[in-house]
Amino acid sequence: MKRLVLITAATVLGVGGTAVAVTAGTGGTARDAAPVAAKGIAWAACTGSLAGKAECAQVQVPLDHRKPKGKKISIAVSRVKHTDTKNYQGVLFVNPGGPGGSGLAYSDGLKRWLAGVGHANVAAKYDIIGFDPRGVGSSKPALTCDPNFSNPIRPDYVPRNAKEERAWIAKSRKYAADCKKKFGWLLPHMRTTNAAHDVNAIRAALGAPKISWYGFSYGTYYGATYATLFPKRVKRMVLDGNVNPKTVWYDAQLEQNKAFERNIKLWFRWTAKYDSIYKLGKTQKAVEARYYKLRAAAKKAPIGGKIGPSELDDIVLSAGYNTAYYVPFAQALSAWSAKKDPKPLLEWLNPGGEDNGFAVYNAVQGADAKWPRNWSKWHKDAVRLYKQGYRFNTWSNVWFNAPVAFWPVKGGPALKLKSNKALPGILMVQSELDGATPVAGGYALHKVFPSSRLILERGGKTHSNTLNGNKCLDDQVAAYLDTGKLPKSRRGADAYCKAVPALNDPNPNAAKAASGYAGKDLPVGRP
Repeated sequence: MKRLVLITAATVLGVGGTAVAVTAGTGGTARDAAPVAAKGIAWAACTGSLAGKAECAQVQVPLDHRKPKGKKISIAVSRVKHTDTKNYQGVLFVNPGGPGGSGLAYSDGLKRWLAGVGHANVAAKYDIIGFDPRGVGSSKPALTCDPNFSNPIRPDYVPRNAKEERAWIAKSRKYAADCKKKFGWLLPHMRTTNAAHDVNAIRAALGAPKISWYGFSYGTYYGATYATLFPKRVKRMVLDGNVNPKTVWYDAQLEQNKAFERNIKLWFRWTAKYDSIYKLGKTQKAVEARYYKLRAAAKKAPIGGKIGPSELDDIVLSAGYNTAYYVPFAQALSAWSAKKDPKPLLEWLNPGGEDNGFAVYNAVQGADAKWPRNWSKWHKDAVRLYKQGYRFNTWSNVWFNAPVAFWPVKGGPALKLKSNKALPGILMVQSELDGATPVAGGYALHKVFPSSRLILERGGKTHSNTLNGNKCLDDQVAAYLDTGKLPKSRRGADAYCKAVPALNDPNPNAAKAASGYAGKDLPVGRP
């Protein structure tokens, strides 16, 4: 499964404050553990990009919540306090997804995004809590296995023969071995259920009887896990871009391959409409053929000396996540195709050397559920999908997840998500043409929680699209966070919003406009 995360610009933040131990009083399978937090949280000024915007702390939690007096790890937490004391609504946790996404900056980020869509008054009623889940970012320890694993230029994702496939298998197997060598003690404790217990411990340390939750992408599964384990501790919950609980996690990547193929073709079709500008082809098929021709050439001679076929796929993949990428990526491909100018593409290249997100991504998914350990299963599924026409994402998704095939922890069983009569109404939002979390997931998770209401964004292609300027979506989310108001229950989706035309104007200023897409940071497909 692709990494489901919204990356903010502030991914590395200094965290002040004294670590305060928080322990759980019951076992790891308890439905409503009551952590002990006599000392609360010692807040201090944040440093880095959150300086002056939030307060930060490190909160110690048990490595294993079944052993509250055992080894401790530390969770980095940030807080933007409420300013509307008359209408205080409690604490609102935010998770950007991943697994592996840093959420520390989201305390200030969610405040800004709500204000950006006209609902600053709602943000003012909450203490907004950002945090880095266990193993992530500023939490301690921060999991990393091989800082050079993703450095360019990587082998071609699409193996042309058995030798090329074996090279990727060896690379993935070594990554798993490196993770075991460096963090074997942590890996068995990286399940989403462990992270949910961390949140409950932080809740207790905050002195909050209940929490509200805003989860994007994987954050929907994280939130649903918390709701399953601690239903009496939930006040309100917004889940945007919903993970399908039926496909956790191996089958999820297979469904993604189909959804991203559709979305990339939609981008090819859009690009063809503006052939007079981009000169990449007058039809979808022509643009697609041009892309694969450029891709093949990049294998022989990397673009700008740094972008091979795998790096090019990684860059362009983001157009399948978010339509705000349509213009800048069409411009970048056009610059290379027509003028042999690599600079625009190079500006989007991830230089590598940052392994934390990728390591946590594999660690969580590897611990959460059972994965095939027979490589023939992976190979046969990939070959089948590729032959069926799902070319763009199939093999890249294989290698993004392949370390789990050799993971030192045999994960699972996956937690069976379930509802509880104590749960309040949950608000779910789903884009109809979401590539990362296909629409079936929205309906499936909606069915798990009968108290939930589902808003479907018809025609929406952008992943986790709330607070991006669709007034129909954003106003309903704000009303729910403000008063708990939900749409009336109906068969299927409970409410509908039409997708807002994206920033797809191919004028010279459009790329600049897209980079500030409605105030919310753009999602990316890979760390």
